[in-house]
Amino acid sequence: MKGRLAAVPPIFVALFLQLAAALLVVGIVRGTGAAPHIGIAVAACGVVAMTLGYAVGLERWWLPIQLLFAPALWLMLTFDVHPFVYGGIFAALVLVYWSTFRTRVPLYLSNEATWRAIESLLPAPDSARPLSFIDVGCGLGGLLAYLGTRRPQDRFIGVELAPLPALIGALRTAHRANCSIRWGSFWKTDLAEHDVVFAFLSPVPMPDLWNKACTEMRPGTLFISSSFGVPGQTPDRVIEVGDARQTRLLVWKMPAFSGIS
Repeated sequence: MKGRLAAVPPIFVALFLQLAAALLVVGIVRGTGAAPHIGIAVAACGVVAMTLGYAVGLERWWLPIQLLFAPALWLMLTFDVHPFVYGGIFAALVLVYWSTFRTRVPLYLSNEATWRAIESLLPAPDSARPLSFIDVGCGLGGLLAYLGTRRPQDRFIGVELAPLPALIGALRTAHRANCSIRWGSFWKTDLAEHDVVFAFLSPVPMPDLWNKACTEMRPGTLFISSSFGVPGQTPDRVIEVGDARQTRLLVWKMPAFSGIS
């Protein structure tokens, strides 16, 4: 976010913009003497809130939330839907996104084209020394399940802070002895034992993650980031995946510590 707002938790900025959008729309309606349908006015609140969010630099994943918040609230109050439905939806969202507001890392899911590109970057299999690969923020575990099937001799580990994705990932890989996913923070995970560290997070944690990787990872091991770079650090390789998202893999072969001060 821009200026002083960068120090304010995004959830408070988002709520303030929702209030500002509502006041602005109400002011315009009263000032013009118009009498729009309540649904149109609510939709306008969503559009204004999203526009304000874009203007102040809210991260992209906040924008659809800003757009849909007021209409969803209006629909909830308008239609006679059992409260358990909304409670269930809210509970599911909390289990998926409960850490997002604090960490500012949304749930990004990689695709099979990216999995294949990552597989091509791994060292040749060595039966005498299995590879150790960790996905920090592994989501639903799709990458680990893919690599675990393709390279049964190696070890693939995931760490995920959001409870529901962590559970789904653990169930998804439960039948593979060489895969494991644990619920927790990757900040508390030592990266020293791993040969490859993969991250698909957001721009926010990348400087700190780079410092952690440089401090803990052994020289010659690989640090791979999907889509998000590290300020001031040029990757050794950039792989264009060629998918619809235009995904890029940024690859560093770890040297001695050269972190960001």
